[in-house]
Amino acid sequence: MAKWLLNSCLLLLLGAVSLQAGLIIPHSDVEQIETKGYKVITPRVDDNSPDNYRLPNNSIPVSYNVELWTNVHEGDRNFNGTVKIDIQIVEASVNITLHARQTSNFVATIIDRDNATATEINLQVDDSDTTREFLVLSADGLTFEPDTNWTLTIKYTGLLRSDMGGFYWSSYTDENNTVHYLATTQFESTNARHAFPCYDEPSKRATFAITIKHDPSYTAISNMPVNETTSSSGITAFQTTPIMSTYLVAFIVSDFESTGGELNGLPQRVFSRKGKQDQQEWALWSGLVVESSLASYFGVPFALPKLDQAGIPDFSAGAMENWGLATYREQYMWWTKEESTINLKTNIANIIGHEYTHMWFGDLVSVKWWTYLWQKEGFATLFSYESNDIAFPEWDTYQIFHVADYHSALMNDAGGNAVPMTHYVQTPNEISNRYNTYSYAKPASVLYSFKNAWTDKVFRLGVHKYLDQHKFTSCDEWDLFASFQEAADELNFALPASVADIFSSWSHQAGYPLLTVERNYDSGSFTVKQQRYVEDKDATNDKTWYVPINYATASQSDYRDTSASHYLLNTSQLTINAQIDSNDFLLLNKQSAYYQRVLYDQQNYDLIAQALLETPYKFHPRNRAQLIAETYRFVATGRLSQSTFLQIVAYLKNEDQYAPWSFANSIFPTYDQYLRGDDQYEHFRLYVVELVEDIFDKIGVHESTGEHYLNKYLRVVLINLACQVGTPACYEQTHQKLKEFQQQGIAIEPTIRTQVYCGGLRQAEDSTFNQVLSDLFASTVSTDRSLFISSLGCSQTAEQIERFISSSIDTSNSLTNAERTTLLNAAYSRGEVGITESLKFLESNWEAYANVYPESTGKPLDAALRGIATYVVSETQKTRLETLVENVKANGAAYVNDDLSTEITSRIDANFAWLNEHRDSVINWLVSYRTNGSSALTTSLTTFMAAALTLLLCKVF
Repeated sequence: MAKWLLNSCLLLLLGAVSLQAGLIIPHSDVEQIETKGYKVITPRVDDNSPDNYRLPNNSIPVSYNVELWTNVHEGDRNFNGTVKIDIQIVEASVNITLHARQTSNFVATIIDRDNATATEINLQVDDSDTTREFLVLSADGLTFEPDTNWTLTIKYTGLLRSDMGGFYWSSYTDENNTVHYLATTQFESTNARHAFPCYDEPSKRATFAITIKHDPSYTAISNMPVNETTSSSGITAFQTTPIMSTYLVAFIVSDFESTGGELNGLPQRVFSRKGKQDQQEWALWSGLVVESSLASYFGVPFALPKLDQAGIPDFSAGAMENWGLATYREQYMWWTKEESTINLKTNIANIIGHEYTHMWFGDLVSVKWWTYLWQKEGFATLFSYESNDIAFPEWDTYQIFHVADYHSALMNDAGGNAVPMTHYVQTPNEISNRYNTYSYAKPASVLYSFKNAWTDKVFRLGVHKYLDQHKFTSCDEWDLFASFQEAADELNFALPASVADIFSSWSHQAGYPLLTVERNYDSGSFTVKQQRYVEDKDATNDKTWYVPINYATASQSDYRDTSASHYLLNTSQLTINAQIDSNDFLLLNKQSAYYQRVLYDQQNYDLIAQALLETPYKFHPRNRAQLIAETYRFVATGRLSQSTFLQIVAYLKNEDQYAPWSFANSIFPTYDQYLRGDDQYEHFRLYVVELVEDIFDKIGVHESTGEHYLNKYLRVVLINLACQVGTPACYEQTHQKLKEFQQQGIAIEPTIRTQVYCGGLRQAEDSTFNQVLSDLFASTVSTDRSLFISSLGCSQTAEQIERFISSSIDTSNSLTNAERTTLLNAAYSRGEVGITESLKFLESNWEAYANVYPESTGKPLDAALRGIATYVVSETQKTRLETLVENVKANGAAYVNDDLSTEITSRIDANFAWLNEHRDSVINWLVSYRTNGSSALTTSLTTFMAAALTLLLCKVF
């Protein structure tokens, strides 16, 4: 009974705080948002002023009938079109305004559908507003009255574009060197208007009947199945779509070949260029199981009768969610076990998961306006992982999410130029600029936060309600919030504030909270304070969020329940009476599921470091990963000491999971770069060797049958790191594997091919090195040539590097001019030997190098000198580079830009600034660790324990 009373009082308190928070004046950066919400927001104004790019709302489309004529099979870029649009008049007007882009020769007529005896009326066409791309239609003396219905017919001509936008032209060359042409589409966000005049806004949904006339040797595919009744040779007509947004319409005219399958009654096909059918199976299988996973999770079936995927040779986007016809860069359609990496296999399934999620979020339910782009892209990003987690549970795909989108969001959203998820835009350029972190990775991370904080059961029901209640309509974020609220209410899931209040604090503000945790080791309580996290630790701001909180301790290390146990309700701090033992560590944010950073007091970091070293299994793998990533960011921003970070990562000697090692592999190379020229460098090298050698010996350089899926990712990371710091086993095993391939033809697994080549050449004998150099000059495969160039630069033998980079100016070999300018970077970015040899080479050959790529619009020598400066960390290197630059400027100023000296000084100064700030603290800690071993980790903890004991004795006596 006492426990119930305590919880009830807490809920009453939280409710009071929520009511008070609702009265807070909104932050200024949400005032431009278009919304119907509870906050005071500037509304949209349809005044048709020159500054308003939105279509007037005086008419709306009901249905489109589009006919297109193309002879793209001959490479002809001209096309003709006729579009018939059934429209409804909403407000009295003398004009009908649509969008049109880069089309011409318009002939427009209109007929009154409410009058059975009406005749067509010729319309005047005004296409002069090319800025807003308005096509304005009118007739003298004709006023369109409200609630009347008309059929508008527009004939026009166009040119297939070559910039991979709109209705565009593409091609591929087959193995016989024959060119094949095709026509395809990419309409998001504002390019449907290029294929046919239309109401090109996402909320102007209508049905579409597409007919394409083409050469009989080609086929056409679109959103819907072919209408066999109205199609014939050279004429492909498609069944009418449900009501949908213009930007989701798609059609492809090509000679593509396909692979097909069916699951749960839904047929799917994968299309791509001829000769690639044997590589389409993985994309097809992924599509089948991912669609099934999503339909099951959402509880809403896929709405169309078929689902196709197509790989396009020229495609500017990664992929596009056209309803019923998803399109991709063609390399995301092809995979084989023998030739492709595990990363590509995962990426294909992940991208398909993203685009298939859009079939519900964006297609079935579209956004009212691009203000809410995150509403479809955030869900698509999150469910690219969730769908894969359902379909392929053995992948542990959320580890990949953690090191990819989650980490990317935290990094990008910490900048001063970050913008809110919900952010009003209007022009095509503004709309295009919204396709970034704040519409993809951040909302995915925020949604994932509440999927965990509110439980998956509530989240899943809310998603179902949203999709089921709003299918075939357009929505804003408040509709989504209402569905989540309904789900919580229906399941009797108590929330301390309304969903609208909680979620809008995240969608309407840039950034995210830094939670600073201060423990009271006497009482066992802790206080959590929030402020916006920015890289500048001295910056002040008063932003607050509705922040979910949960925590684990050494004695309560169950990470399964990720729901929120507490909330910071738009207030700056909260004290939690947790009664944690003073010897227990405290860890907030179980599974690192919430979108936040957490900064602890030093004593708690010491407890965490010790526990990680002794019992790493008491931390979830994603929490271990986040501790590494986060403490490093806190060091980089001056919030923590180097010793704290190095204490934390010392546990890695016992780590066997991908995500923690992935972060370590992204951090240690920075230290390696700065310290490699130091006379104490060996302390750092041996420290990393000690951390990595046991797990490297366990994982090795050979893939094994039945191993964990992420071990293949982990192996890539370990080879990179172990060989970089010179682990003897890494040098030996990669070198042996490379030699076995060269001498016996034993294949190197595709996933680690790059790492084996680089590691195997670091200390290779001349025969192995020379073989790879010969392979470079002999190869005709661009991907292989790039691999060879990158790997040859890994050598740490001066004579080999000299021979390699000298080939950049040897015009008798097969290197292209573009390739010649990449050799130096491959060498100087790999270590001190590469920098030294690059400087030596340019001191004697700078003029010849400056002329290796005469047709380049850039300046190769200038780029090389700037690149070298990025890696200069010693006085000797600095002096040589500065002397070289002065010689170049005195005798070949035309080869470099005027700001070269300034930029080089800036880069070198930045390197020396890092060394001045961090070198001594890093080296001193490493020397102590190398001398005292793990006892160095307990020093500060012992100090704190002694102080705590003294305080306790004082209280007792």
